[in-house]
Formats: sequence, C-alpha cells, structure tokens
Amino acid sequence: MPLLIREQIPIVEASSTQPASADAEARLLAAAIARGDESAFRALYDRYHQRLFRFALVLGRGDESLAQDVVQSVFVTAARKLRRVDGEEHLWNWLARVTRQQFTRAWRKRQQDTALVYAESLSDDCAAIAEPDSFLEEVLDGALKMLDDEERRLIQVFYFERASQKEIAEQMAITPKAVSSRLERAREKLRSLIKRKLSHET
Repeated sequence: MPLLIREQIPIVEASSTQPASADAEARLLAAAIARGDESAFRALYDRYHQRLFRFALVLGRGDESLAQDVVQSVFVTAARKLRRVDGEEHLWNWLARVTRQQFTRAWRKRQQDTALVYAESLSDDCAAIAEPDSFLEEVLDGALKMLDDEERRLIQVFYFERASQKEIAEQMAITPKAVSSRLERAREKLRSLIKRKLSHET
C-alpha cells in the first residue's frame, strides 16, 4: 500500500470491510492527485499501469506500440483532470473511459497520417471500443492462455513487469538478440489471437 494512503487510512482486519477501505483509498488518491501530489500520481501509476496496458492492448488489437501511447496519454490526462471519485470502481471506470477516448483519438490520427485507409479494417478495429471492459480483459486472458509457456512468460515479463530485454536474457541464459526474436514472434502470435477472438466473439 503506498505510504501516502497508509498514513491516512487505519489498517482494517475484517475482510468484510476491505471494499470500503479500497474505496476510501481511491477517494484519497484522487483528491491528492487533484492537489498535485507527485507521490499520489506515482501510486496511481503503479497500481493501474498494468491493467490499463492490458486493456489498451485489446482495444488496439494487440498493437503494443499503440497501447503504450494510449496509456501514456491516459496518465497525462489523469494528472491534469482527475479530481474526485466515489470509490475504486468509479476510479477504474474513469480511467477506462479516458483510455477509450484516447484510443479513438490515436486511431483517427493514425488514419490521417496514412495515405490509404481501408474502411473495413477501421470498422473492425473500432468495434472493440463498444465492448464492456470485463469482456475485453477476458479476451486478453484467453489469448494469453493460448500462447505456449515461454511466449506467455516473455509477454508477461516484458510488457506487464516491464523488465528489459537484457534482464530477460540474463534470466533465460540467452542473448538479448534471441530475446528480441522470440518476443517478436510472441507479439505477432498474441496479436493474431486477439484479433481472432474478437472477430469470433463480437
């Protein structure tokens, strides 16, 4: 639990009161960010970066570059505009809504920067925006489960745990170049699986 929150909320032992505690933390976190508290912003980033990246990854049909740009924009927006939330669910819904908005803007910009636009492709990629958040998270979980163990671990460590290719190479006792090659294959497979699951289930 971040120091900022730990100092302001008493430790609660009973499991039945945990949701209320989480809601109180979310309210304090949003209020602190509204005051410009940098430690609160770091706490928000640490707590939600992975989930937002997973969410944006599905919105972008497995395009990790687009997902990273979108998530960065979401946190910039949060630093400027996050003011008050009623609880943890409200905070997540706010972040998810901003993610969808930023994805739409990023996608439209990409189309403006591209000389040739395929209307069918645009329609397919934007269709995911209308799906419920929980469904999109399930799509990613399902796609990850269809990867083999090494591919899934590479994606998890590189994107969600944010380890460098050099660090992964040391862990796996292989070269960074081999990590890069294996990671690229895993990314392509994940993109294909996400697209397939969305096209079959939407």
